[in-house]
Amino acid sequence: MTQKTPVSLWFDPFCPYAWVTSRWLLEVEKVRPIEITWRIMSLEVLNKDKDVSDEYRARIARAVGPGRVVAAVAAEHGDEAVGRLYTELGTLMHNQGHTKREGSLRATVEEALVAAGLDKATADAMESDAFDEAVKRSHDEGMALVGQEVGTPVIRVGDNAFFGPVITSILRGEDAGRLWDGVLLVTEFDDFFELKRTRTRSPRFD
Repeated sequence: MTQKTPVSLWFDPFCPYAWVTSRWLLEVEKVRPIEITWRIMSLEVLNKDKDVSDEYRARIARAVGPGRVVAAVAAEHGDEAVGRLYTELGTLMHNQGHTKREGSLRATVEEALVAAGLDKATADAMESDAFDEAVKRSHDEGMALVGQEVGTPVIRVGDNAFFGPVITSILRGEDAGRLWDGVLLVTEFDDFFELKRTRTRSPRFD
């Protein structure tokens, strides 16, 4: 039996690019021997002291509640449940556009919890600071691996960690595996730090 490589992904539920990367990583899991662990990070914590627009700050402030719920689920049910919840949250928020709606964010979180087989009442964590320290602790652990000048997603493979990859569509099958192979190849070099080009497309979730 092939031993699986542990892979951790840090995400903020509101980030569409982290969502695309996470769905790609699930495709990689089908064609490469990896095992994913889901970790929470926070765009609100990341940008707390940064010069960002008021519009963006207001948008990421909405992500605080869902992040608290993810931390609550992690504490009570563990990583596998976090993965289920993230799938349901991301589907509602991104595929179905709930992040752009004016309706109740709590209703979206409750729907995701139920779909993930979890207690709808866990949404109470949205209004409590009880899990803020857990969110920050997880966030800081991810950022300590890659530095403060990046965002979400962050991926760790063994002792190797990196921001991204930032992709705008979900690669599938062997294409997903080939990108994974390439990412691992370039990031295994200690002197490799950056490879980037301007994004010309918005993320797609199909």
